[in-house]
Amino acid sequence: MMTPFTEKVVSILKQIPAGKVITYGQVANLAGSPRAARQVVRILHSMSKKYQLPWHRVINSKGYIALKEDEAFYTQKHALESEGITVGDNGEIELRVYQWIPE
Repeated sequence: MMTPFTEKVVSILKQIPAGKVITYGQVANLAGSPRAARQVVRILHSMSKKYQLPWHRVINSKGYIALKEDEAFYTQKHALESEGITVGDNGEIELRVYQWIPE
């Protein structure tokens, strides 16, 4: 069974539109725990497959792909680019252009 925070995080993640990104901290804040960005990372890691979460649309607060491992980095970069998001070679995404701000 999921905690209320986890349920909120999963619900928020499912709403991220294609072609947009959100930060780990932003998700945590929207779910009611502004300091729980690392928990959002754990939820993504453990539940993305089971709940078909768009994990690739979540990036760090500086606007970069957070994954350091080559294969995971390029998988995320490719998934974002396939949705029309411009990603720099270093994994940078312009938040002012692509950040999703829910109503």
